[in-house]
Amino acid sequence: MSWTERSRRVPPLGWVALGLIAQQILAGGRRPSRASATLAGGTAVISLGLLASSVTSFRRRRTTVDPLTPERARHLVVEGPFRITRNPMYVAMSGVLLAHAVARRSLLALLPTAGFVVVINKSQIEAEEQALAANFGSDWGRYAATTPRWLSLRPLIRRDPGKATPVG
Repeated sequence: MSWTERSRRVPPLGWVALGLIAQQILAGGRRPSRASATLAGGTAVISLGLLASSVTSFRRRRTTVDPLTPERARHLVVEGPFRITRNPMYVAMSGVLLAHAVARRSLLALLPTAGFVVVINKSQIEAEEQALAANFGSDWGRYAATTPRWLSLRPLIRRDPGKATPVG
């Protein structure tokens, strides 16, 4: 069994928990200042709001929220936060880790945030995208071609007559 297959057995929230523990260790006991706590609090509120909105979108469409069984998806959710990123739940989880690093005022504590993005990208998102492509075919292809995997500052769709340019 490959590393990717083994790491996929850890739910994304498990990776977040490991990241938070690693950040605590890397921050070396640094305490939040008033400014870092305010900035981190804002980041955390936005991130948790994005997570809640994403889960609500899945629930409305009555599709699975379980990241370990993406093949059970019944609907391709493309509304709400899924209009700006294909993975708003993972963006939100990354935001929680970012908020914790900011609160701790530690550049080293950013490393687990980057590690989370790499691990989730390789072990989770790739498997989910394969399942969605198998389940939803050309609908998935059009969505993936016009919506970034994470976030992008460039336009989400470059208009070319009859043609979309991939952005993820």
